[in-house]
Amino acid sequence: MAARIDIQECATPADRLKFIQFWWVPYRGNPYWVPPLVKEREEFLDPEHSVFHHHADVALFIARRDGEAVGTIAAIINHRHNEFHEENIGFFGFFECIQDYTVAEALLTTACDWCKARGVTAIRGPANLSSNEEYGLLVDGFDDAPRVLMVYNPPYYKDYIEKFGFEKAMDLYAYQWDVKAITGGQVDGMPPKLIRVVEKTRKRYGYSIRKVDVKHFNEEVARLKHVYNSAWERNWGFVPMTDAEFDHLATGFEQFVDPDYIYVAEKDDQVIGFSIALPDMNQPLRLAYPSPSPDPLSVNWATAKLLWHWKIRPKITWVRLAVMGVLEEWRAHGIAAQFYYETAKAAMLKGIKYGELSWILENNLMMNRDIQSMGGEVYKTYRIYQKSL
Repeated sequence: MAARIDIQECATPADRLKFIQFWWVPYRGNPYWVPPLVKEREEFLDPEHSVFHHHADVALFIARRDGEAVGTIAAIINHRHNEFHEENIGFFGFFECIQDYTVAEALLTTACDWCKARGVTAIRGPANLSSNEEYGLLVDGFDDAPRVLMVYNPPYYKDYIEKFGFEKAMDLYAYQWDVKAITGGQVDGMPPKLIRVVEKTRKRYGYSIRKVDVKHFNEEVARLKHVYNSAWERNWGFVPMTDAEFDHLATGFEQFVDPDYIYVAEKDDQVIGFSIALPDMNQPLRLAYPSPSPDPLSVNWATAKLLWHWKIRPKITWVRLAVMGVLEEWRAHGIAAQFYYETAKAAMLKGIKYGELSWILENNLMMNRDIQSMGGEVYKTYRIYQKSL
């Protein structure tokens, strides 16, 4: 007879630490998984530090069998999402488990029951903790490490979630650009269509494209907030960020952004669009391979290795175009093409080999078409699932 699976809510700092530490278990020996920094995840999940908790209810659960941790899950009610979309749904996230369906079933049942008890009619996910953070389940492309701020999971998670009764709600695409193949190794080797669009629109519409001013980073961030929330408001699943959330995200980005990858479009001194590409910090982080231990010696050693592979002997060969927003009235004016052009050019000059453009909603036909016409190819798919309660 199989041992009983016990589910415990993680409500204390010590419990949350155990919740995080379990994640090393299902990925033991996996060459692609990128371990997180424990301290950063502790702060992210701590209601006292996380701005997300200002408008959401979150419960973290850990599954144990014979006293041994075998899985984790989060159950989430994002009140801001429900108000903005006029929905009544919950979410699940941080779903991790050993390769045993009974464990997955117990975890998913717990999240569904927690959400249902709070009156919602459906549950969607995975979301860690919202669409503004890590989002979706990897359903193909398992033989490659994730880019920065993207998820990775074993293939069996898809089987378990679908077996439990979840159905696809939306797919999210990640596109790959081979920088050398696209540019021919030369700046003037950019796709002819892209060059034509860039040259034509620069002359015709009178807007300017510039790099972000890192010396006045906070002021720049303040000018981008409106564009971000306005440009994305019609996208499926998007929830506008509060000022506190946007500031928190910007603070997190600031420590590893490269100003050569952040561009602002302006017309008459008004911001009308911006794009942010991030060097793939997952590459040096995976090589540093942080320990699940929070003791200072382990943390300092992982930090030293991270800095070595990032700054001293750089191992970064990817850049991820992670955020792009253009005000709706300016979307047919070639601004996105300008951002692609400038980002690809900067990446080539820095010796970057590949670019990822992610994630793109499958129903964003214009952006999918534009990226494909400029040489981008879908190489990974992430899926959001939903289940009626």
